[in-house]
Formats: sequence, C-alpha cells, structure tokens
Amino acid sequence: MPEETEVGKERRTKAATPQHYEDLEVFRESHRLVLEVYELVRSFPLTERFRLSDQLCRAASSVPANIAEGFGRYTRADTIHFLHVARGSLEETRYFLLLARDLGYVTAEKAEHLRKRYINLRRMLNGLISYQRRAMKPAS
Repeated sequence: MPEETEVGKERRTKAATPQHYEDLEVFRESHRLVLEVYELVRSFPLTERFRLSDQLCRAASSVPANIAEGFGRYTRADTIHFLHVARGSLEETRYFLLLARDLGYVTAEKAEHLRKRYINLRRMLNGLISYQRRAMKPAS
C-alpha cells in the first residue's frame, strides 16, 4: 500500500467549514485509492495497458477530481452534482476492480482490501452529499 502523501497534510484542521477540498477526508481517502490503483495496474499484463489499466486509472482518478471540481463551484446544487459524478466514478472503479479480480489480475486478499476501501469511500461520499443537501434547505 502506498505511503500517505503530502496531499492535505498541511491543510488538516478542525475548522467547521473546510477551506479547501484537501481538507475533506473523503478527498484524501479517494486520493489514496487512486495511488493504490496506479500501483496495482503496474502488475497487469502489458496487453491491458490501453484497456483495463487505462479505464481503471481514469475511473479512480475521476473520484477525487470531481470532489475537487465540486468544491470549487459556487452553488451547493453544482457541488452536489459533481459529488454525484464522483460517486458514479467510484462505482465504475469498483466494477473495473471486480473485473480485474475475475481476470486473475488481483489476488483475493487485495480485492477484499480494495472492496473495503470502496465501501468506506461510498459511505463518506453519501454522507457529504447528505450534508450538502441538508445545508441547501432553508432554516425553519
């Protein structure tokens, strides 16, 4: 598993409202998944270089990229839209990991580790989407 990177280390705060997407734990976790996926595809057969490897890397990197893009939007509705896109990319990543497992490119142990990471990220993304939706509702 890749070591923790510098992404977000200096930005971690206890602030109630994140000031940057790197302050979001879901962003940091999704970035870690991307690093793990890139490490994983290095072991795939060369024949998969422009097929499964490329698709898997694109899907995985789309998750934190869409979280970042959503954070940069001016309205909560736009933010929620990009969080939904990130969630869709996470599902796509999960499928490609399942395919890689079934093709024998990923060990059962590694597949289970990545499945747990996926479940945690899905939970975190759903929580952030719910939070953003609640914040959109007018105070009563």
